[in-house]
Amino acid sequence: MKVLVTGGAGFIGSHVVDQLIWGKFEVFVIDNFSTGKRENVNHKARIHQCDITNLKKLESIFEEVKPEVVIHHAAQISIQQSLNFPNFDADVNVLGTLNILQNCIMHNVKKLIYASSAAVYGDPKYLPVDEEHPLNPQSPYGISKHTPEHYISVFNELYGLDYTILRYANVYGPRQDAEGEGGVVSIFINRLLQHKTIKIFGDGYQTRDFVYVEDVAEANLLAINNGTGEIINISTNLQTSVKDLFRTLCVINNTYTEPDYQLARLGDIKHSYLDNNKAQNKLRWQPKCTLFEGLDRTLSYYKMDRNVVSNLAK
Repeated sequence: MKVLVTGGAGFIGSHVVDQLIWGKFEVFVIDNFSTGKRENVNHKARIHQCDITNLKKLESIFEEVKPEVVIHHAAQISIQQSLNFPNFDADVNVLGTLNILQNCIMHNVKKLIYASSAAVYGDPKYLPVDEEHPLNPQSPYGISKHTPEHYISVFNELYGLDYTILRYANVYGPRQDAEGEGGVVSIFINRLLQHKTIKIFGDGYQTRDFVYVEDVAEANLLAINNGTGEIINISTNLQTSVKDLFRTLCVINNTYTEPDYQLARLGDIKHSYLDNNKAQNKLRWQPKCTLFEGLDRTLSYYKMDRNVVSNLAK
C-alpha cells in the first residue's frame, strides 16, 4: 500500500514514516524542510520537497505517487508564531490542509489521517477531557488546527473521503526540536545537558498529559484500518506536573539543580489531560511507554546526538 506522509521529516512525522517502513508500506514524504530535517527521514522513504501551500506542485506529486492513504502532519506548530503571524498560521494549517483535501479527492485517495491537537479544547471545563468536551481554542494555532476538522467532515459527506482525526496530547521523544513550541521535555533536556538553569513558569504544579512519540506513531498506523469517521484523543490519560517532570529528568540524569521559578505566563492552562478510552475502543490502541521509560530513551538520544555533533566538530 502506498502511504504519503506530509511533514514526514518532522518530529512526529518521521517516526510515523519509520513505523510505516517497518510495516512494509511503500512510503512517500512531503516536507518543505522549514523545520523538518532530511536526516530524520528513513532512507527507504521517497522524499518530495514541497510546501503544502503550493497547490500546483502538490498536484504533480499526487499524480506521480497516487497514494492510497495520506497521513497529514505538515503544519505550522508554534503557538507564539500563530499569535505573531496569524495569517501565515492560517495559510499553512487551513489553506494548506484544503490543498491536501482537494488532491485527495482528485487522485482517489482512500483515507486521510489528520494530526490535530489538544489545543482545540482550550481551558478544560472538566477532566479528563474527552472528545465530547466543548471546543474553545485560545490561540490562532488552536483555531487553525480545529478548522480543518470541519472541512474534513464536509469532504467526507460530499465526496466520501474516509478519515480519522487524531487529537494529540503533549507529544515528546527523540528528534523533537528544543526550540519548538510545546517541547518542554526537549527544552528541559537541552538545558540539563548544557548545565544551564531550567526555567519553570508558575509554581510547577500545572499538569500535562505527556505521550511518547513512538506510541503516537503506532496510533497513526492503526488508524489506517480503524477509526473510520472518528475524532480520537491520543494520550496517556495521566496527569504529570511540570515539577515532577523536572525531578524525574534529574533522577534519570543523576544530577540535581534547582529550577528558576518564573511568573506564570498569561493564558497558560493550569491542568490538562485527555481521556483515551475511545482510542482503546476504536483503534485498539493504548500507550505502551511509561513516562520514566520515555524520558530515559529521550535523554539517551540527546546525549548520543550531542556526542555525535561534538565528535564531528573535532
